[in-house]
Amino acid sequence: MIRFFIFIAPVIFSLLHAEELKVISDSFKADQQKGVSVFTGNVKVTKGADELNASKVTIYTDKANKPTKYFAEGDVSFYILTELGEKYKGKSQTAIYLPNESEYQFFKKVDLIRIDDYRRVKGDKVVVNTVHGHASAESDNNEPVVMTFTLEDKKSKPKSPAK
Repeated sequence: MIRFFIFIAPVIFSLLHAEELKVISDSFKADQQKGVSVFTGNVKVTKGADELNASKVTIYTDKANKPTKYFAEGDVSFYILTELGEKYKGKSQTAIYLPNESEYQFFKKVDLIRIDDYRRVKGDKVVVNTVHGHASAESDNNEPVVMTFTLEDKKSKPKSPAK
């Protein structure tokens, strides 16, 4: 199937920090009056260093054609570089990005890894704010949230000889 390279100037180029948003997908439909653009099939969204991949991505815009919400669904994978310089990668079944809040929300079978220090969170809902560095996680059905840390092995100091 032919892939479309979509550049929607009035809708997509008016993003924060004047970074280019690039969306590649198998198909595309938009309703400018409603402010909704739907990309389906092998969707890849890139903006700066950030990348979002999914089966379907819907982008909602305000009256000024500025994106207000991204909704990704179906085998979502992502790479995020926060304003604090933290790098995350992971996967989930659905994801929401709210650019006005600089917040990512991941749902269903979330596996999020902070690459810098290999902190890993698994749960059913994980929220990351890319400006403030706040994060939270929850799980459904009384399942635990699993968090894994990599700890440095500090060598013990030698004991001083007995006098």
